[in-house]
Amino acid sequence: MTKDKINILIVDDSLLTRVVLRDILQSDPRLCVVGEARDGREAVDAVLRLRPDLVIMDVVMPVMDGITAVKEIMSRRPTPILVLSANVRPGDARGAFNAIALGALDVMEKPRGAVQEVFAPLAQSLIDKVKVLARLPVRLIPSTPAPRSREALFDGRTRSVLAIGASTGGPKAVLSVLRHLPADCRAKILVVQHIAQGFAEGFADWLAREVPFSVRTAADGDPLRPGQVLVAPNNRHMEVRNDRIRLTDGLPVNSCKPSVDVLFTSLAHEAPREVAAVLLTGMGRDGAEGLAALRLAGATTLAQDEATSVVFGMPRAAIALDAAQRVLPLEEIPRVLARLLDRAERLC
Repeated sequence: MTKDKINILIVDDSLLTRVVLRDILQSDPRLCVVGEARDGREAVDAVLRLRPDLVIMDVVMPVMDGITAVKEIMSRRPTPILVLSANVRPGDARGAFNAIALGALDVMEKPRGAVQEVFAPLAQSLIDKVKVLARLPVRLIPSTPAPRSREALFDGRTRSVLAIGASTGGPKAVLSVLRHLPADCRAKILVVQHIAQGFAEGFADWLAREVPFSVRTAADGDPLRPGQVLVAPNNRHMEVRNDRIRLTDGLPVNSCKPSVDVLFTSLAHEAPREVAAVLLTGMGRDGAEGLAALRLAGATTLAQDEATSVVFGMPRAAIALDAAQRVLPLEEIPRVLARLLDRAERLC
C-alpha cells in the first residue's frame, strides 16, 4: 500500500457487485481496492488486517449485517465508511441511516442489477465521493450535551423557527441536535440536508423514529406548524413565503439542490427576528451567505465548530463572513437552542 493511493475495502455479499465496484474504482489511478469481504464479520477482520483508508459497506448481508459491522469497526479501528445501499424506500433506507448514526460518513444508492451498464451513471460520483471521504478524520460525536452555556445570546426573545443546514456528516449531526432538544419544543423546524438522490424521504423517516417530533419531507404549500420538522426533498429548493413552504425547480446554488442558502435567504425576508439558524458540518460553502443575510436581518445564527465537524467547509465559510454569532461544539448547540426556542410551558 502506497501513501499516494487511496486504499479501499469493498464489502458486499454479491460477487458480481464486488467485481463491478472494483472495476469502477480501479479505473482511477489514485484508487486501489486492497480487499473484499462477503459479510460484516469478514469486513471487520479485513479492516483490522488491511487498515484501508475507506470501506464501502453494503447493509443487508449474511453472518453479520452492515450496521453491526459499522458499530464494531468504529469501536475497534475507526475508519471512514461509505454505505452503498440499493434500498431507498423510507423503511428500507432506515438501515443505512442507522449505520450513519453509528459512525458511517455518508450513503449512496446502489443501482438495482449489478451490471456495468447499470452502475455507469454512478461511476464518477462514486469515485469523487470516495476521494473526499477517504481523507476525512473519523470523529465520534458525544451522545450527551456538555453542561455549558453562552449567556450573551439570550435577550429574552423566543424564536419560533429553527432552520438547520448540513452536508457531509450532517445526518448524524442533525439527529444529535434534534434528539437533544426538549420534547416540548414548539418551534417550526426546517432542515436542508445534502443527501444522495432518493434518500431524502428515508432520512426524514429515520429522524421521525429517533426524535420527539413529527418529521416528514416537505410538500409545496405546507404550512409551518409548531413542533413539526420539515425536510427538504431531493432536487427541489425549499423556501418559506408567508409562513408556508414553497418548493422550486431553480438552478443549483453552490452546486446544491436543495440549497441551504436558498432556505436561509428566504427566511431573511420573512420574519428573521423569529429565526434561529444553525449551519452544521459540510463540504463547500452552501449556507454561508444565507446565514450572513439572516444575521444582518436580526436572526440568531450559530455554526458548528471545527473540532466536532466531520467537514468544516460550510461552517468555516460562514465564520469567514462573520455570519455566525456563536461557533459552538455540536454537543452544546441543543442546549443553547433550548433557551432560544418556543417551549410549551411558555405558551400556556
